[in-house]
Amino acid sequence: MYSDPKPSFSFLILLFLCLQPLIFSPSTDASPPPTVCIVGSGIGGSSVAHFLRHYFHPSPSQPRPPNIKIFERSYVVGGRMATVSIGGETFEAGASILHPKNYHALNYSNLLGLKVKPPPASEDDDSMSLGIWDGKKFVFKTLQVDSKFPLVQKIVSYVNSFRIFFRYGFSLLKMGSFVESTVDSFLKYYESPERRPIFETVDEMLKWAGLYNLTTQTLQDELIGIKLSPLLIEELVTVITRINYGQSVYISGLAGAVSLAGSGGGLWSVDGGNWLMASGLINSSDVSLHLNEEIESISYLGEYYELNSTKRNSYSCEVAVVATPLDEVNIRFSPAVSIPERKLQHTHATFVRGLLNPAYFGLRTVAEIPELVGTLEDPDLPFTCISVLKQLDENDITYKIFSRKPMSDALLDSIFSARLQTNRINWGAYPHYKAPELFAPFILDGQHLYYVNAFENAASTMETSAVAAENVARLILSRYFSEASLQSSNLQSFSPDADVSHFDL
Repeated sequence: MYSDPKPSFSFLILLFLCLQPLIFSPSTDASPPPTVCIVGSGIGGSSVAHFLRHYFHPSPSQPRPPNIKIFERSYVVGGRMATVSIGGETFEAGASILHPKNYHALNYSNLLGLKVKPPPASEDDDSMSLGIWDGKKFVFKTLQVDSKFPLVQKIVSYVNSFRIFFRYGFSLLKMGSFVESTVDSFLKYYESPERRPIFETVDEMLKWAGLYNLTTQTLQDELIGIKLSPLLIEELVTVITRINYGQSVYISGLAGAVSLAGSGGGLWSVDGGNWLMASGLINSSDVSLHLNEEIESISYLGEYYELNSTKRNSYSCEVAVVATPLDEVNIRFSPAVSIPERKLQHTHATFVRGLLNPAYFGLRTVAEIPELVGTLEDPDLPFTCISVLKQLDENDITYKIFSRKPMSDALLDSIFSARLQTNRINWGAYPHYKAPELFAPFILDGQHLYYVNAFENAASTMETSAVAAENVARLILSRYFSEASLQSSNLQSFSPDADVSHFDL
């Protein structure tokens, strides 16, 4: 009997192999992944790139991660994190210290294999000698003993602690509780994503953590409210705010609390320079980096943004992120964007290798000058602080000076008896804080133009920039990549309960 021939098994396999490229190959019509352009390569911009890569999870509508471009007007990355070389030694010239509970920075260091180190002795209150200068005399000085014996150093430390307590009393404990409470509230930003919203405004971000009210009145009012002694506010608190923010106790309360937290123990920095965090994050985030290219205009053209640079190059991006303060850059926006007017506080960092003049301070020898000279609030004082960075021998010491105005050679020659090397850097370092603070939005145009530095009006540190950048990255993924979920397992690795929080410093 005749029967229809049936295809053999080998024929079916051959047919399947021939059709496989047609069945499984990606469509040539698939749209390319969107591009995110980031202006600024400091800790904010590099953190946005890192978190976009870290949190992105493919979805049917967005199977591929975005392309990321970073534009930096300087020839190096890092923004306000930079180093300076004096006498063959490298020192932090910008953002210099990190808190032991700065968990993003700790995670970055661990992830990138960076070595951490304590700051110079003059920036660590456990071992420094401190003097508070009013322009004519030291109103307070801790004891100084030139001894290498740990027991002697420990005794001197105890004596100095007693003298500080005798001068300022139990107000020191109240100040410590105020700082600890603020830090505990800030730690909410490291909670798991299930308990942590994505914020479109700085105001709601601060209110969620219980920090907003601190931005509505001055640090002085906050401290008077908890009954700190006027002497502590006038002297020690003023010295700290002048060192860390170049401003008085009339700064807003949250910035002031962050400043006080930056004067405690356990502080650290990255060996080789804190800028290595930004460099490492950029290198590990598959970024197209454009150095020495300043963006001069950002225009929204309907479905994408056009960025034009001073090199006459033009770039198209579906998402644009500004990760540099808009206060002193000349970026033109079309349509125009509106943000509260804000001034930057300039800090002039002057590095001198030489020897201080003891006569300037009314002293007989250089050894009598404290390692950290802080100052009271007086517009006639020419500097906010002078600190020892490195002492090679008794006649060769490297100092760092902070001032609100440039230090002229004539002024430096009156403060120093000898100068071998002098380096000057003018930083537009942080906002000029004024309570109540007003905040720019994270979303500048209601579309996909984002502003990381909106958070700086609350407080300006490397860690607060990273926290703001993480929120902006989550905001981008939730708004533009609406179906691309934020992977919880990735987010949880940035919890303060993770092992890295116990990193041995």
